[in-house]
Amino acid sequence: MRKNQYKSTLQACYLGYITQAVVNNLAPLLFIIFQDSYHISYEMLGRLVLINFGTQIFADWVALHTIDRIGYRTSAVLAHALSATGLIALGILPMVMPSPYLGLTLAVMIYALGGGFIEVLISPIVDSLPGEAKSSAMSLLHSFYCWGQMGVVLITTLLLKLIGTELWFLLPVAWSILPLWNLFRFTKVPLLPPVPEHERIPLRKLLKQPVFIVALLLMMSAGASELTMSQWSSLFAERGLQVPKVFGDLLGPCLFAVFMGIGRTIHGVLGHKMNLRGAMIATAALCILCYLVTVFVPFPVFALLGCAFCGFSVSLMWPGTFSLVSETFPKGGTAMFGLMAVFGDLGGSVGPWLAGFVSDAVQRSEKWVRIADSLSLQPEQLGLKAGLLIAVVFPILMLMGLLMFRKPKHAIS
Repeated sequence: MRKNQYKSTLQACYLGYITQAVVNNLAPLLFIIFQDSYHISYEMLGRLVLINFGTQIFADWVALHTIDRIGYRTSAVLAHALSATGLIALGILPMVMPSPYLGLTLAVMIYALGGGFIEVLISPIVDSLPGEAKSSAMSLLHSFYCWGQMGVVLITTLLLKLIGTELWFLLPVAWSILPLWNLFRFTKVPLLPPVPEHERIPLRKLLKQPVFIVALLLMMSAGASELTMSQWSSLFAERGLQVPKVFGDLLGPCLFAVFMGIGRTIHGVLGHKMNLRGAMIATAALCILCYLVTVFVPFPVFALLGCAFCGFSVSLMWPGTFSLVSETFPKGGTAMFGLMAVFGDLGGSVGPWLAGFVSDAVQRSEKWVRIADSLSLQPEQLGLKAGLLIAVVFPILMLMGLLMFRKPKHAIS
């Protein structure tokens, strides 16, 4: 009976993560339009991703200090209001401001503030609800991010094909309806209060635990491993592999989201029977392989499949790390989840930006231009491959961190 009481709360949390998927994945689908319309370089596109997640890091930091004070409900309403406002601004500001790139930047910063609050907020809300299988519940929650990402890619790609790229600005405005609707849901759903202050583990105590430091490394690596591939796969498919946009988006970022959702849903259903750390070690190794296949296999279909299977390989990284740490520090509270989100967003910002930086550097280098010619590749193709290749360092760090992670025999409180 108690679980049924919070069914509407879970549904609102699921929609919160779908909103997060819209915030993080809509703009990259429009990168080529931005590049062609506003003459934006790869580094500037990568910088938009950096600004998105950099702003989310700031929002994470603010949230971990304020959510417990102002409460879950006020925080949820504010987060969705900012997300909706930013999406509307994404469709309007680039067309009315003297500098379109400044308009894009401001819009990204606004919805990133909402995304950061959602990220810190939703996981502790679900973790606070009644139930025993916390790890499974966390993976199932995070699977809705994947289904949201799949929906964003699929619907946006097909609508662009239907209405034409000239009307792209209508799409962010249309997507803003989702956070606006969920905003009103969060004004009504039942919520449990945060962990009382006198029961929470202070952040200073957490930061003295070696296992928590390793967990922060895992979060940073998880964010970079996931977001570098998902943010760049659309542009990489069209410019790096030279396949049509619809075909590339459906076999690249869309299938990436499908496989990531499948991985999280499997763990959400069967997680209580799985060795979580062992499964994460196996998928981290798979992630390394997927990056290498995407970069080095010369056949576009197989390279796109490498990108897609990368979604499955990263599926447990983010929610799995949350679960490992939540089991180890059950009284960590919102601040613990917030600090982990900071490091996840740090990886999610640095990884895609680094890929764009390396891509531009390779294309500007005469030496690498000659190498590209010797490989029968365009400089742009080699640059994009090099950008994704440098990102393989993150799943390698993930694998190393998991091998180092040793949970104490008793939960720390």
